[in-house]
Amino acid sequence: MQQMLKRYFSTTGLLIGTLFFAMSMSPTLIPRPDTIQGIISGLALASGYGVGVFSIWLWKSFELPQPAEKSQIRLQIISGSFFLLITIISLWRASIWQNSLRELMGMETDAFVQPVVVGLIAVAVFLAVLFLGRLFLITKQFLARKMEPYVPPRVSLVLGLVTTFTLFWLIFNGFLVSQLLRIADSTYQQVDALIEPDIEQPANPMKTGSRESILSWEEMGRQGRRFLTEGPRASDLQVFTDSATMDPIRVYVGMHASEDFDERADLALQELIRVGAFERSVLILITPTGTGWIDPGAIEPAEYLHRGDIASVAAQYSYLPSPLSLLSEGDYGSGMARALFQKVYSYWTGLPHDARPKLYLHGLSLGALNSDHSFDLYDIIEDPFHGVLWVGPPFRKTTWINITANRNPGSLQRLPEFRDGSVVRFANQDGGLKSAASEWGSFRIAYLQYASDPITFFNPRIFTREPDWMQEPRGPDVSPYLRWYPIVTGLQVAADLLTGIGNTPPGYGHEYAAEHYFNSWLALTEPRDWSEEELNILRDYFREKRDR
Repeated sequence: MQQMLKRYFSTTGLLIGTLFFAMSMSPTLIPRPDTIQGIISGLALASGYGVGVFSIWLWKSFELPQPAEKSQIRLQIISGSFFLLITIISLWRASIWQNSLRELMGMETDAFVQPVVVGLIAVAVFLAVLFLGRLFLITKQFLARKMEPYVPPRVSLVLGLVTTFTLFWLIFNGFLVSQLLRIADSTYQQVDALIEPDIEQPANPMKTGSRESILSWEEMGRQGRRFLTEGPRASDLQVFTDSATMDPIRVYVGMHASEDFDERADLALQELIRVGAFERSVLILITPTGTGWIDPGAIEPAEYLHRGDIASVAAQYSYLPSPLSLLSEGDYGSGMARALFQKVYSYWTGLPHDARPKLYLHGLSLGALNSDHSFDLYDIIEDPFHGVLWVGPPFRKTTWINITANRNPGSLQRLPEFRDGSVVRFANQDGGLKSAASEWGSFRIAYLQYASDPITFFNPRIFTREPDWMQEPRGPDVSPYLRWYPIVTGLQVAADLLTGIGNTPPGYGHEYAAEHYFNSWLALTEPRDWSEEELNILRDYFREKRDR
């Protein structure tokens, strides 16, 4: 058995892989089920194995002295015993770590990490990665041998490596990934076209999607139909105020309306004009997530705060969930967001200043990324709109990266302070938009982000460098047990990013709660004539609505 393991596996690789496996059991940002934990641990085991194999190769390449065989065996036994002990402790502590994170997020604390399940999945993943790695090496060696009669040996090795890498890239990315994305796109497109029997077409002719509307109900898409019908009515708003209320205006353009996003943007503008959106006090341009979904808790608080004297518009750019949309469609979402903004902004700037609504932009997740790309500061500097609310901004968001990197010295990465706060402010569960050194300016950028949101705080550099948000005082929703480990923490947070949506209650991770939207819209748009008592009643309403 020992000889077989020595023949097929690197002892050093297995030892370091075991250490990585143990470290992978520690918590990061999102509670993990056993299946996800097994996959992460398998990848960590494979990564550690690769580090061990590469270290031995590098050591031998420099012809450094090696210890005697007896010393090697003694060192391996001591290391193996130590790493095995760490693994046992980590498996025992895993349930405690996961339950502490669940308790922090108000979830049931009855999770039990099953070592056998995690171990079997981890071994399967490790063997699969090892097989692909060895297949890569065999292919490289085969191609290099074929080239040796024609080029020098070192050149053949380099050409074999480059050719093998290109071949594997074309197979996995050019064929397998593209085929999977094509299948996903077709599937989600069919789901988007389904008309649920419990959603009725609006009868009011002034509602988008009605028979009199420019936009067809059948072409609206599943997410659009839900957005148009799930909003509050004037009677719902009247419960919380003695002032006059009205039905909020919602406009949505689905992908079925036109293949060209300029045409979609024009349809949205014409519908806004038809339903009188520019006669309202506030107009919000929403960039949805990848599937076209708009978080109900994102826009409803603004509609309540402005007593229905508000309009909102969105245009769909994809059928796919945000991660798949980001992979397959690149800048397509940005193009749709730009087209809609340019159409609406051009019309809005042509209206008299005292007879046009306040204009705001909003986006969640991938919607925040594409909303950021929808306008250029130089295009609006002469006549700026009023502000933006970007929620759960992805780590790739350019404006967010620049502002966070240039935050005031001493301020936190998870909750930055930028200059005097007159333009840019950040908020989390505890607020933050109302406190700054200076008063709000006429143009405002507001971010709402949770410290436990992996979509915001993942960064490729986390594989090799501990981020600031792990070194500074932790956010209220981040586990005190979280520690940074090279490579392993990167795998963990990357898994949180890909699987974290829907695995936490509202108010944590990437699930943003309506009462936190409420506080953000309140500070950003400053609606009038609300007493603090009335605002607290509204906050309680959204908090209770979340807990139902």
